[in-house]
Amino acid sequence: MTRHSGRVPFTVYVVDDSPLVVERLVDMLARMRGATFLGHAADAATAIAEILSLAPQVVLLDLKLADGSGLDVLREAGPRLPGTDFYLLSNFASPPYRKTAAELGATGYFDKTTEFEALIDLLAARARA
Repeated sequence: MTRHSGRVPFTVYVVDDSPLVVERLVDMLARMRGATFLGHAADAATAIAEILSLAPQVVLLDLKLADGSGLDVLREAGPRLPGTDFYLLSNFASPPYRKTAAELGATGYFDKTTEFEALIDLLAARARA
């Protein structure tokens, strides 16, 4: 990977149907040196098409979407982009959801209510790597 100013640059795509969550994630990424926000989608079909087209290094996925779920996106795009890290970020973080996400190849799963900062820390550490 190319290093720039002690930071490893990486690209991020966000899939969430909540404008407030998208805004919070975009603001967080804008302050994170090394992270480049590529775009976002609120539905699974758009997300799959754009993720496959853009091939981001990191995808942040909400579990529940207007026309499907983050698991649908992970199921379709994950195997086709083996170099991409898929992180689910959801209010539905019970063990069965976490298990299914892991079985589908998710890199991580974070509860929006209690683990949002842990996701930010993980991405910041990636930028510093």
